[in-house]
Amino acid sequence: MRTWRNGELVQDDDTSHLLFDLGRLVADLSQLLTLEPGDVILTGTPAGASVAVPGDVLEVEVDAPTAPGAPTSGRLRTTVVEGDVPFGDFGAAPSIDDEQRAEAWGSREAAGLAPGFELAPELRAALLSVSTATLSSQLRKRGYDDVAIEGVHGVVPGRRMVGRARTLRFVPYRPDLHAAHGGGFTTHKRAFDTLRAGEVLVMEARGELGTGTVGDILALRAQRLGAAGIVTDGGVRDTAAVAAIDIPTFAAGSHPAVLGRRHVPWDADITISCGGAAVQPGDVIVGDDDGVIVIPAALAVEVARDAVEQEREEAFIAEQVAAGASVEGLYPMNAEWRRRYGSWQS
Repeated sequence: MRTWRNGELVQDDDTSHLLFDLGRLVADLSQLLTLEPGDVILTGTPAGASVAVPGDVLEVEVDAPTAPGAPTSGRLRTTVVEGDVPFGDFGAAPSIDDEQRAEAWGSREAAGLAPGFELAPELRAALLSVSTATLSSQLRKRGYDDVAIEGVHGVVPGRRMVGRARTLRFVPYRPDLHAAHGGGFTTHKRAFDTLRAGEVLVMEARGELGTGTVGDILALRAQRLGAAGIVTDGGVRDTAAVAAIDIPTFAAGSHPAVLGRRHVPWDADITISCGGAAVQPGDVIVGDDDGVIVIPAALAVEVARDAVEQEREEAFIAEQVAAGASVEGLYPMNAEWRRRYGSWQS
């Protein structure tokens, strides 16, 4: 199968790369419905699919060069035009969001969208250089008082964490729900198995400490995928083994029991509540020995910048206090001390 868009070859592949061969597709479909002559089986499309706009000329050719007679469709040509008949108000109408647009075009820029937020290396370094206490102060200045994930602590003291949030929610255990959602490749396992480098999995466990929500196997999987950390307002099991894995893990406590004792893994990549803080996918998560802070992505750059400056000022203040200065007028700095701070910086 080959496709040309405005004369440029954009797809060129054959059926040998199908995940399931044609015989398997026919056999599987035949278990559910009767296939009739003339039916069309849609199997997706080879790599290279993109966006076509009105005015584009598309050409497609399908052939079977090794089959008897080497049948071919020839190059079928059509020009894309904009439809003038609206969709009806019934059925599942097409829907699209900016993420799908970016995926279809290949990038946000190609889709005509503003660049998305990225946790760039310099921003990550800035956030790692400051404490969550300082970040909390900066967020409070902006009206964000409930951004600390309450009650969680690092399994290993001294480990710092910065990453983008992925989210997972558990619901309370119920036998029928557990029977339907608690076995096999659950939402819980899929969430760990699809983590990307630099992401932090944040789990809503309702503060339930009577079971573990992560153990050594899943923590190891997260670490091998390059995840930046794990946060749960529930328990962690296999605590010593998790501590030995090189991935920052923050939990509300430890418990030896398996997940199914109190939880059913329910859904992922949605807005959740973890330790009393709202967490959305893509939020910036920072953790240290004081706890874990949630920073809305839109605020991350300015919060990091001002937090770095705040800690620079506090280093100056601490130096003056250590030299015997009174905190009066120094903490916070009055005009005179701020003048001295300017000289100290230079």
